[in-house]
Order: sequence, then structure tokens, then C-alpha cells
Amino acid sequence: NTFSLPLCQGNAVGQFFCEIPHILKLSCSDAYLRKVGLLVVSACLTFGCFVFMVVSYVEIFRAVLRIPLEQGRHKAFSTCLPHLAVVSLFLSTAISAHLKPPSTSSPSLDLVVSVLYSVVPPAVNPLIYSLRNQELKDALRKLM
Repeated sequence: NTFSLPLCQGNAVGQFFCEIPHILKLSCSDAYLRKVGLLVVSACLTFGCFVFMVVSYVEIFRAVLRIPLEQGRHKAFSTCLPHLAVVSLFLSTAISAHLKPPSTSSPSLDLVVSVLYSVVPPAVNPLIYSLRNQELKDALRKLM
């Protein structure tokens, strides 16, 4: 529906991604209903995903806390916490990218923030997961 809009400002989106709000800005037709529809669908999907993630993490932590041995709980938490760190990094950068007021928006800032939430979490992911490796921890301590 969005991609069938007539564009009167060209078809070049000065962003890292071809995101729907930027396409709506290029449109010369009144896209009020499309914007409202996009907002409602996005809010429902975001809320649903957020609730699913919170329920999932609560269940994971409940299951880990039921592990009888301290060493087993520690091992399970050391597996879960790096994943939670990467998810938090992604969510915080994505939320800051999409919820900032349009008045503070500039194309260069939007580009930097888009790169932050699309490149940094996957790039940091191997580093965070590798911190579980004792040899890597020892090497980092030596380096520091």
C-alpha cells in the first residue's frame, strides 16, 4: 500500500534503510490515513513482541531459579545474560531512533542512528558471547 504512493520529490531516500516513514515524506498525496494505519499496526506489533519477550524472559528466569545447584544456575545465567545484553542494546538504539521527535531529526543523525541499531548489535554480539570464555577473560585482564 505504501509503495503504490505517487512520489513527487523523487525516489531517493537519504537513509541507510528504505523505511516507510521516509517514503511517506516523499509522497505528494495526502497520506494521513496511511500514516495512522501504519502507526496502529506498528504499535500493535511492537506491543505484542514486547509482551512476548517479557513473558519469555520471566519464564526463563523462573526456570533458571528452580535449578537446585548453584553452579548450574550460574552457568544458565551466564548463557542468558549476554543474550539479554544484546537484545537490550538493539532495543534501546531502535527505540531511540524511532521515538525521537521529528523536530530534532536531521538526515545525518538519522543515518548514524540507523547504523547504530542495525550494525552495532550484530557486531558486538560475538564479543559479548565470547566473554563467557575464560581464556578470553584472562587475555582481556592482561591487556587492561
